[in-house]
Amino acid sequence: QVQLEESGGGLVQAGGSLRLSCVVSGRMAGAYMMGWFRRAPGKEREFVAAIRLRSGDTGYTDSVKGRFTISRDNVQNTLYLQMNSLNSEDTAVYYCAAGVESLSLIRASRGYTYWGQGTRVTVSS
Repeated sequence: QVQLEESGGGLVQAGGSLRLSCVVSGRMAGAYMMGWFRRAPGKEREFVAAIRLRSGDTGYTDSVKGRFTISRDNVQNTLYLQMNSLNSEDTAVYYCAAGVESLSLIRASRGYTYWGQGTRVTVSS
């Protein structure tokens, strides 16, 4: 059974940075993808970024391109999301997710089987 645990959220001023971490326990056999999603207050959960674990290929939603970076440390079994130049629109609960790789579903919540409990990010203006 795969378990994901996020950390690193908090309160930050606009223009600041945070790094989210997601520790993976359990074994993911085969080709997997991992992603970050977020749910802002009063909004649906949305895709933020994803990475294909075998190739290292990454993808981002347009609103975070150039500001956020997704990466993984295979030795530490940890996924990261470096977030720079944060603004109030980034305020949300951020979720880490993992699933069997599917290029057609890499930006879709239904493409992911395993989810963390979420970590809250609040950006003050």
